[in-house]
Amino acid sequence: MEKLKASHGVAVRWRSFELRPKGAPPISPEYKARILAARPRFEAMALEQYGLELNVGPFGVDSRPALVGAKYAEEMGVGDAYHDAVFRAYWQEGESIEDVAVLTGIAERVGLAREPFLAALAGEGVWETAVTADIEQAFQYGLSGVPALVFASKYLVSGAQPYEVLVQVADQVAAEQEGA
Repeated sequence: MEKLKASHGVAVRWRSFELRPKGAPPISPEYKARILAARPRFEAMALEQYGLELNVGPFGVDSRPALVGAKYAEEMGVGDAYHDAVFRAYWQEGESIEDVAVLTGIAERVGLAREPFLAALAGEGVWETAVTADIEQAFQYGLSGVPALVFASKYLVSGAQPYEVLVQVADQVAAEQEGA
């Protein structure tokens, strides 16, 4: 996405989504085994196609605290830096993004004050409500997985896609906007 932002001026707006919300039925051992068995191929693809060396965090974490923290960070003007740091912590540093200490460390590194951040995570305030609204909107759109990229409120690109695919969509949107 960073490359697409630089090459095409695409604005990214992150939305919350929980793959495994609290209270969801447990994943069957067979399904979990299939997911874990596919990880080496996924990691090889990430390295080959995107140059990313992965060290994935623990399986099945509750991402809600990270999502609430993201809404707070966005409101405080450091949303992009927080998102980048959370992604890096989970996907490259093997951290648990449900761990409040991990999230607080991230928050402080991106310039957020500790106590207000902790209060945002602990409360049932506007940030929790914003996360819930995003998730409800995703279900209304019929989304059931991530990543899901929506261009110009019109085109859905589902799943991890090569940069070239995203460029095609961005170019198509730009051409339509020029013709309008």
